[in-house]
Amino acid sequence: MLWTRPYQPQEGRDKLYWTAIIITIIGNILLAIGKSVAAKLTGSVALYADAANSISDVLYSVLMAFGLWMAIQPPDLSHPQGHSRFEPLVGMAVAFSMSIAGYEAARASIERFITGGEPIALGLPALVLGISALMKAGMFVWIRSIANKVHSPSLNATAADNLSDVLTSSAAFIGIFGALYFTPLLDPIAGMLVALWIFRAAFMTLRENLKYLTGAGAPADIRNKIVDEVMTVAGVLRVHHVITEYAGPQLVVDIHVNVDGNVSLKKAHSINDAVIEKLESIDEVDRAYVHIEPDDWVD
Repeated sequence: MLWTRPYQPQEGRDKLYWTAIIITIIGNILLAIGKSVAAKLTGSVALYADAANSISDVLYSVLMAFGLWMAIQPPDLSHPQGHSRFEPLVGMAVAFSMSIAGYEAARASIERFITGGEPIALGLPALVLGISALMKAGMFVWIRSIANKVHSPSLNATAADNLSDVLTSSAAFIGIFGALYFTPLLDPIAGMLVALWIFRAAFMTLRENLKYLTGAGAPADIRNKIVDEVMTVAGVLRVHHVITEYAGPQLVVDIHVNVDGNVSLKKAHSINDAVIEKLESIDEVDRAYVHIEPDDWVD
């Protein structure tokens, strides 16, 4: 045996992953093309910053497709406990791609600010940015729903990026509107605000996925949930030792439970299996290792 339990294909989960990938790739390609053309025709640096963000979204979409494909592969000799740790790498790639977009947005905005900016016609940019905001809002809701169902950090990162894109498109629209009716400098100022928001989103995505790659432990509410669930198993008297560690987006749990020291080996083994089954039914938990000890045992 290469792993502690038989691998069970999860067709429904895999289908949700591929749905998210297709939505993300097609949506980002359409938006990148539309924004790039509109930015070229109008000369808006705020729209250019938003277009750079969408181009980076296309790049990370391709990386996401490869990374998630790797993550859903079954265990094998090279990765006997599965390939789920590939998924946080996708989130890191998203953060890196967003950082590049933020740099390009900031660079173009600063250059335009130094030259004094220029008024931008409202028609085409307003239309493109409005469509972009609506599309990204829809993508955010759809991807977040899928991410919650499959407990995917990379899809959560993608959903967060979609939400940030709604805000950046709104900021770009305000900048273009302000450049036309107030001062041309509002266009590059909006571009810089877009860049700052992109950097913020990239940092939060990086921080979230680092914990999945570095073996961080579960937060207190999940640890308490684990103990509470184990205590509902018949025969468990107490829990005295719990270690949790993220192995990819889900947890590995190592737990010591105390039972009556006079029960038979068969009964103790039955309790052990029941605890494992209870733990692995928790959405956040991938695998559980249980140590059964007599209640009067001291270690």
